[in-house]
Amino acid sequence: MFNNFKKTYQKFDPKFWVLTGASFIDQIGGSLIFPFLSLYMTQKFNVGMTEVGTMFLVWGLGAGVLGNTIGGALADKFGRKTNMIFGLIASATSALMMVFIKDIVVFYIVIGVIGIFEDIAGPARQAMVADLVPEKDRADAYGIMRIVFNLAVTFGPAIGGLMIAKSFTLLFYIDFFISLIVALIVFLFLPETKPAVQEDHKEEQSFKDTFKGYRKVLNDKLFIAFVVVLMLETLMYFNMNSTLSVFLVNYRGISTTQFGYILSLNAAMVVVMQMSFTRLVSNWKPMLTMALGNILYVIGFSMYGYVESYSMFILAMVIITIGEMIIAPVSQSIVANFAPENMRGRYMAVSAFAWVVPTTFGPLGAGYILDNFDPRLLWFVAGGVGLLDVLGFLTLHFKAGDKFEERRNGKKQMIEGTATVTVEPEPVVNE
Repeated sequence: MFNNFKKTYQKFDPKFWVLTGASFIDQIGGSLIFPFLSLYMTQKFNVGMTEVGTMFLVWGLGAGVLGNTIGGALADKFGRKTNMIFGLIASATSALMMVFIKDIVVFYIVIGVIGIFEDIAGPARQAMVADLVPEKDRADAYGIMRIVFNLAVTFGPAIGGLMIAKSFTLLFYIDFFISLIVALIVFLFLPETKPAVQEDHKEEQSFKDTFKGYRKVLNDKLFIAFVVVLMLETLMYFNMNSTLSVFLVNYRGISTTQFGYILSLNAAMVVVMQMSFTRLVSNWKPMLTMALGNILYVIGFSMYGYVESYSMFILAMVIITIGEMIIAPVSQSIVANFAPENMRGRYMAVSAFAWVVPTTFGPLGAGYILDNFDPRLLWFVAGGVGLLDVLGFLTLHFKAGDKFEERRNGKKQMIEGTATVTVEPEPVVNE
């Protein structure tokens, strides 16, 4: 076992491990707060889930849409490192401000404005992974990043659930200091990784030209079709991060500590089993793999609508987590290999819309259901949305399955503006 760890370590650039370690520390801070943010809002401001959904709408339009879009262009134009530091400082600022805000309208404004600057770092971090890791190793690299993320989530929600019993505000202070520490690590130990401009490649002359490069991403019809179906998947999945805590604590009577254990189980399974699942699905047809994982999502999320015991809540999470471990390595390696190296930031930014759009509008709709109908209905609606994205992935398989397999395996490299091998994606739906 030690030899396997040693080989894995030696396989990657040391700078990748610095990025991995910094990401782990950062995620510890985020996982203390995020699973309980909906619960925090309902208790602090004495509001329902509709108001919580409004918060996610504001955050999504500001942080998600503007932050990711600007961040992707900035990462391609000016580099990755500065963006990451700027985003971490913004994250620290937002955590601290949440402690002192007492008016929900001010809370919305702060979430929207600071969220823009906070999410600028997202595309830069994802692009840095692709910069540091060769195509053939990216599936393993993103698998490791998932393990690190979930290792943090193993401890974060459990610790957060215990701390909430004493003080909600303590979580925000801890996250504030963690974000500043990670910013210092990035500043001191990570170099700029933006690839040098190739001789046969014309670099955009201005930030405006770089921003216009989004047109080329949006014209990649195969990539856009994949992102659209991913949006449906996220619309179902994000309930785990937004409404599940409120549903289980307020409507099923479990404690915040018990809910923290459920999320920690999800994360622990990923830490222990993700690499095995990554290797298991490495040769499977990518879109069929995505469909299979989403079928498990449908089963797991729908269960929350009709089961009532804590043991069954845990079983539902086990099923969801198996689906997650099947889906993640396929999805992440496809996105990474779609992007030409000079456009990685912008591709990562557009791929983030698979999260941005559902997390912007999904919680508002979910909150409306929880506040005005039988709360169990939410999980049946989530399952119905999941069936739609299963159908979407099956359609992509039958329309363009071979193309997705090529992208997943990195067999064809799209190179913007060159006279070498250029892949022009064909329409997926109307071939």
